[in-house]
Amino acid sequence: MATKKVPSQAKATAAVSDYRADHQKDVLNRLRRIEGQVRGLVEMINNGRSCEEVALQMSAARKAMDKTFYRMMTCSVMEAVYDSKSEAQTRLEVERSARLLEKFG
Repeated sequence: MATKKVPSQAKATAAVSDYRADHQKDVLNRLRRIEGQVRGLVEMINNGRSCEEVALQMSAARKAMDKTFYRMMTCSVMEAVYDSKSEAQTRLEVERSARLLEKFG
């Protein structure tokens, strides 16, 4: 049996999908920039640039990946809050996201 969404749920779902679309666009743009940084690193190594210069650029790429990871985790938490049917489920989903942050962050 299909259930109808109440208007407030429909608005919340629309807000989440809009947020997710914008968020995904941001994350994809960040990943494309990082991809360019990594290609630049390969070129730097092939051109014989100093280890210090390469290390500096590697650090920048690593920090960019970290920021992108945290942006993605923000989206995960936002979805958990919006998609949860109860306060208990919200708490469980936020705790799950926290465990992922602890594990991978």
